[in-house]
Amino acid sequence: MNSARRRLPQMDTKAELRTARLVLRRWRPADRAPFATLNADPAVMEYFPALLSRAESDSAVGRIEAHFAKHGFGLWAVEIPGVAPFAGFIGLSIPSFQAHFTPAVEIGWRLAHDQWGKGYATEGACAVLAFGFEELKLDEIVSFATAANLPSRRVMERIGMSHSPADDFDHPGLPEGHPLRRHVLYRIRRRPEQPCHTAGQGSAE
Repeated sequence: MNSARRRLPQMDTKAELRTARLVLRRWRPADRAPFATLNADPAVMEYFPALLSRAESDSAVGRIEAHFAKHGFGLWAVEIPGVAPFAGFIGLSIPSFQAHFTPAVEIGWRLAHDQWGKGYATEGACAVLAFGFEELKLDEIVSFATAANLPSRRVMERIGMSHSPADDFDHPGLPEGHPLRRHVLYRIRRRPEQPCHTAGQGSAE
């Protein structure tokens, strides 16, 4: 399909998604402080260009909320009942840059370091994929990360996404020569039986 002719979905805002262990919900004002802590953690931000200040982190929340307002879906805040009132985000977004695969809908996640290794990213991402294909009727969902980000790549593979080296690209938001500029692209298309493996204990996310 010609990328220029893809229609991006619109829908009424979905309040929340639930899994066996997670609640993916809209953001609350109280989420901003722990999100800023997460974005200032070198372990979480290892594969990003820089740590975020509190103001930059709050601006990111503003962009997430604006995405929900415009499209009716977005990056949901992750709550782990009985464990953590806020643990990061998992959800869908529309990339703001142009590349050979855009326009597209991307699945992404970012979780607090103390919640890694418990399969939460995989579990939440499976629910988000189901929402994207069943509710938004998407034909394809993509995900991307800097090539060295093996933890996120393992989650992408665990939820059934596939990678072709021909899809690799230089992220236009990073300058030439930047060590994180080269990105890998993963794709998954809607099919009658959507495999998604949630038994991801041991995942870095």
